[in-house]
Amino acid sequence: MTAAARPGPAAMPTSSSRRHRPPRLRLIAAAVAIGMLAAACSGSANGAGPSFAYATPAPSPSTTPGMDMSPSASPPTTSAPPPAAGPASAPPSTPSTPSSSAPTGAVLHISAQNIAFDTDHLEAPAGQAFALDFDNNDPGIPHNVEIKDANGTSVFKGQIITGPAKISYQVPALAAGSYMFVCDVHPNMTGTLTAA
Repeated sequence: MTAAARPGPAAMPTSSSRRHRPPRLRLIAAAVAIGMLAAACSGSANGAGPSFAYATPAPSPSTTPGMDMSPSASPPTTSAPPPAAGPASAPPSTPSTPSSSAPTGAVLHISAQNIAFDTDHLEAPAGQAFALDFDNNDPGIPHNVEIKDANGTSVFKGQIITGPAKISYQVPALAAGSYMFVCDVHPNMTGTLTAA
């Protein structure tokens, strides 16, 4: 090999010459970053804020008018559309629920405390729907009232509620006779209902 084929020391930079040369790429990147930072700060310094366009957030269910997502003991309210002009028609029938608060004839009262009913006898009108106001006074304990006929067939089953809580059951008309009432959760809680 000849000496001409090999590059001399002047052709290759040495490590000492690289240290003295300023890193141009780093300086350019730093200048760009400082420029962007200055532009962002100057926009917020005059109160204008960044010039980016943001989409307006969708309202959450809790801020939407007419929407209440909190738990409630009463059924949700709805507004009915105005009646259309024309011949009158019968309104649609709605099924009754055990916990609705529609007015009825007689109102009976019963409560539960210390895993026992406060009475072992109730009297209701025969052939007429009635309200049974139930007050569960046992904190943290579930109770309900179920009414069974003489054969043990359920004729009404109230919603189970955890105390302390109150509910008004709407009981359908019962034929004259003797019925048993019981708590489904605690079968030792019993009594007699007489429909007369």
